Amino acid sequence: MKPSFVFLADGFEEIEALAVVDVMRRAGMDVHTVSIKSTCEVVGAHGIKVVADMIISDCNFNEADWLILPGGLPGASNLAASEVLCAHLKSYTGRIASICASPGVVLAPLGLLEGKEATCYPGFDEPCIAAGATMQDMPVVVADNLITANGPSAALRFALAIVEHTLGADVAQQVGSGMLYYPESTDFYF
Repeated sequence: MKPSFVFLADGFEEIEALAVVDVMRRAGMDVHTVSIKSTCEVVGAHGIKVVADMIISDCNFNEADWLILPGGLPGASNLAASEVLCAHLKSYTGRIASICASPGVVLAPLGLLEGKEATCYPGFDEPCIAAGATMQDMPVVVADNLITANGPSAALRFALAIVEHTLGADVAQQVGSGMLYYPESTDFYF
């Protein structure tokens, strides 16, 4: 299985990053947290310090299954300010998942939402629309190789959508049920 990468910048929304890593690891996926800084320590939007698995200069984008962008402010803005990350996102042809402010702050300016259905945190939809996205008022939207979500309360659904899109509905249902998240089908997740 190819590795997936969750990119962390100071000010990231903790639940959107860490819930995704937790769920993906429960599903047996190879997922790594990546600091966009030159050090592994990253501080979330609510003051939670996290030690990332690696720094961005050690990340092999060519081997990636998913590139995952949590939101939060100023986390999303800090992701957008990373020239290295943005250059790799623009040239990447694989799967991208983005939640909260990140679709509007990171993906839209890079032209990665053109012709896609997406969602984001309320108030960040104008850049997405201007970039050619069709915005949906839903917690999670799956559009081909792009998954977007609207905010912290959608973090588990977002993570389970990534699992389903990678390993199938049965695995997503099993992981969700093991976490006492009880919908009868994965259609509830997004």
